[in-house]
Amino acid sequence: MNKINISAVEFEKAKKLIPGGVNSPVRSFKSVGGIPRFIKKACGSRIVDLDDNVYTDYCMSWGALLFGHSRREIINSIIKQARNGTSYGAATSNEVEIARLINSSIPSMEKIRFVNSGTEAVMSAVRLARGFTKRDGVVKFDGCYHGHSDSMLISAGSGVSEVQRASSSGITKNTVADTYSLPFNDIEIFKSYISRNWRKIACVVVEPVPANMGVIIPKPSFLETLRKETARYGIILIFDEVITGFRINDSTAQNYFDIKPDITCLGKIIGGGFPVACFGGSRDIMDKLSPLGDVYQAGTLSGNPVAIRAGIETLLLIKKEKPHRKTNELMKILKESINFDGVSFSSFGSMFTLFFNQKSPENFEEVNKSDRNKFARFFHFMLEKGIYLSPSQLEADFLSYAHSQRDMEIFIKNSNEFFKKY
Repeated sequence: MNKINISAVEFEKAKKLIPGGVNSPVRSFKSVGGIPRFIKKACGSRIVDLDDNVYTDYCMSWGALLFGHSRREIINSIIKQARNGTSYGAATSNEVEIARLINSSIPSMEKIRFVNSGTEAVMSAVRLARGFTKRDGVVKFDGCYHGHSDSMLISAGSGVSEVQRASSSGITKNTVADTYSLPFNDIEIFKSYISRNWRKIACVVVEPVPANMGVIIPKPSFLETLRKETARYGIILIFDEVITGFRINDSTAQNYFDIKPDITCLGKIIGGGFPVACFGGSRDIMDKLSPLGDVYQAGTLSGNPVAIRAGIETLLLIKKEKPHRKTNELMKILKESINFDGVSFSSFGSMFTLFFNQKSPENFEEVNKSDRNKFARFFHFMLEKGIYLSPSQLEADFLSYAHSQRDMEIFIKNSNEFFKKY
């Protein structure tokens, strides 16, 4: 690789104008050390930084790019739309078309509201659940990330303690009091808490397959238990499928596990590389939203015609090319070849994490036993070999339709070299 120069200079300039030099914290390389790469262009499975270093990308815009970078059909569609205008602040047929495509793949989303980010989608879904149930409480799970809205930045203070705490400054005590975070995959703790507190709980929010503490596989019957218990007590079950939506198959994790939540949140892939997200559910719940109901939600750029067009083209490509067949085969190659002492390979569909842990973690407490220092060494070793991973042990990596078998072979070869040395 070329010696870093321009990226380092640009990072110093950025730090004077942007907090930490980045507009999303994990991009700063804080958890792995070193200088973040400033990217100037990308195509297929490759990204190129300001110093003309070329990397095979396994971050893929944090899972947003199922078809890789700069897919021709998507680029052509947004250019065509942009020539007709980039924003109207009015309704378009694009919104109707993408809603129809999503509904045809995810029948539980009978009605859908589009927003600009996963944070917005979950925040709005929680407000809707509160408005529908007339309750205030929210249950989430440690290690699951649902964006940076106040009620989602809560974690357990200590193990299964009843004391909760905010994981960010600026969160009010009342918000902390209304949100409870439980250990993921612990059925008995969940059932016990719900049975004692159901009268105050509006909703349970979960990533059906967490990817924001690395990829964690739900235990058999965990998600089924969430569905059964929330239905029993009239609690809204929200599946945050911002990452898993159209990532693991041509639908969702709820399709894979055959579980129907009350509200689903989507993002990432449905925007085709643009900021698009949505939330949707049954008609009776969704009709509580304004202008029909009394739960308010709005957005100037929601349903932006250029962004939605990119999403439409992505969903049409999924139907046409069935990309998951290829990505699942590539993942099988990786999974069968990554077998080293002190490392566990956790994957689901086309997302994966190498945990520097003797066994694949089942919850956030076990994730935190991973050797983050060794992960940082692995990250930089692979970076020097031209492989760009998500720069944190607590994040997932992603395969795309643009990756090749040769990419897998190079990944495996360099992984072998690292683990022989370390």
